[in-house]
Amino acid sequence: MSASARTALLLLVAFAAALPFIPGVPPYWITVAAYIGMAAIVALGIVVLTGVAAVVSFGQAMFVGFGAYTTAILTTRHGWPPLATLPVAIGIAGLLAWGIGAITLRLKGHYLPVATIAWNISFFYLTGSLDYFRRFDGIAGIPPLSIFGISFAEVTRFYLVTLLVVVALVVVTRNLLDSRVGRSIRSLKGGALAAESFGVDTGRAKILAFVYAGVLAAISGWLYAHFQRAINPSPFNVNVSIDYLLMAVAGGVGQIGGAILGAALVTIVRDKLQDVLPWLIGAQGNYEAIVFGTVLILIFQFAPEGLWPYLRRLFGPPARARPESAGAAGLLRPARERPAPGAEILRVTNLRKAFGGLVAVNDLSFTVQAGEIVGLIGPNGAGKSTSFNLVTGVLAATGGSIAFRGEEICGRPARRVAALGIARTFQHVKLVHGMSTIENVALGHHLRGRAGALQGALRLDRAEEAQIFADARRQLERVGLLDCADTLAGELALGQQRLVEIARALALDPVLLLLDEPAAGLRHAEKTALAGLLRRVRAEGVAILLVEHDMDFVMGLTDRLVVMNFGSELAQGSPADIQRNPAVLEAYLGSAA
Repeated sequence: MSASARTALLLLVAFAAALPFIPGVPPYWITVAAYIGMAAIVALGIVVLTGVAAVVSFGQAMFVGFGAYTTAILTTRHGWPPLATLPVAIGIAGLLAWGIGAITLRLKGHYLPVATIAWNISFFYLTGSLDYFRRFDGIAGIPPLSIFGISFAEVTRFYLVTLLVVVALVVVTRNLLDSRVGRSIRSLKGGALAAESFGVDTGRAKILAFVYAGVLAAISGWLYAHFQRAINPSPFNVNVSIDYLLMAVAGGVGQIGGAILGAALVTIVRDKLQDVLPWLIGAQGNYEAIVFGTVLILIFQFAPEGLWPYLRRLFGPPARARPESAGAAGLLRPARERPAPGAEILRVTNLRKAFGGLVAVNDLSFTVQAGEIVGLIGPNGAGKSTSFNLVTGVLAATGGSIAFRGEEICGRPARRVAALGIARTFQHVKLVHGMSTIENVALGHHLRGRAGALQGALRLDRAEEAQIFADARRQLERVGLLDCADTLAGELALGQQRLVEIARALALDPVLLLLDEPAAGLRHAEKTALAGLLRRVRAEGVAILLVEHDMDFVMGLTDRLVVMNFGSELAQGSPADIQRNPAVLEAYLGSAA
């Protein structure tokens, strides 16, 4: 966050805190401000779930209901003090969110958001049909919020508590997203394939985001119950869930500030439209729903990232300051022990992959030794990238064996293969464009870090983060991109993005490095620098397996070559032998060799 933006934020918080004490401000607007705060808490969870983790949910009002009904039942029937019910509400909502998420997040495409609608509808009719929840009559007589004997029944006091909760949750959310676990959640937007290849458990990351959003919604519901003093199923139906999603989308679903902006806009505009539209039309009705539908379409058309980015531009680009010190030694997992030069690292035996009747890889066999660069070459469609995906666990082999340092890894998922020390880049660059260059490289350290979500949220991970970013800077310096550390990855040229991928792969501290067309998009001088870097990596004892179409680059760099054609091995040998091989000349290199 830039200094000007930080100053503006502090002034905004100060104004919000002073709002009840400004002469002439009616209590009605304090009440509206309290509703904005409660809605902003739910929208904040949607920012994490939808804007960051890319999981669309139409069921957040259900989690608001979990929090509201929990405290309503405990306070009215069992005499619990309101504050004591908060951890119970959080626990119940978190547990139910985990269970619902474990079932629902397995779904793909449009089935996932449709399932969240189904859950919300089920909750609505469950609470409206069971006597335990007092059906649609709801639960009345909920005591006002009181903390340590101080009553917050008066609207100004309640508003100040709500504001304090909003500020605290904004800080916690920002801390979480700026942590090791937060980066794993943010990496989901770059694709599960890349995230899994650096050790991220994408299923766990999605569930964490789902639970976090559910817990925030439950906190909002807890506040709502003690503000309204009576609840029924109506505020927790699907239409309200859509309103929460609209708030996040209108403000900026990928931005923390967008949650607050969207909650304020939608709450205030809806309030005014309910008064103005019936007067304009001359009849009573929920005409504001039509207006909001139109507004939502316009936002999708003209401001797909919401309104917050336009407001943020007034304060210039955000500063992305990172810890400069290396932190205490020994916080990261130790570097891997390098095998002896010439030791066999990878043995592929009769590897086969069939997609129905199409055989993409057919009985491929080769080895890679420590301190060796092996090139896997062949025409387009020869099966090179498929072989990479088989070795790294992205695809399951139809047959054959893959042994890494003598251990069979065929069939292991990508994140477990990465944990062994196998890192890779991709034929088509897979970076998280909304993250800075150095944050993308820091993703490569995911398995080397230890800090969890709670440590990140409470900012107890700073020493470890300092070490992670110190090493990330070192990797960027190795590939010549240290000056671009704070540049958004999506703003880099294609060749630079490929170098960032290599830096991210090196951050994993690999024993085996797989590079898929690393020189594509690089200028001649950049290719020369890349070749020098790979030779230095080889000298450190790292084995390298690369796919590349630039034959000058390959012939001058590799120790051995494996040539593929139509999924099968065509030849193996030194670059000089391959250049003289008649079969290779006919199938691939041709007279240009």
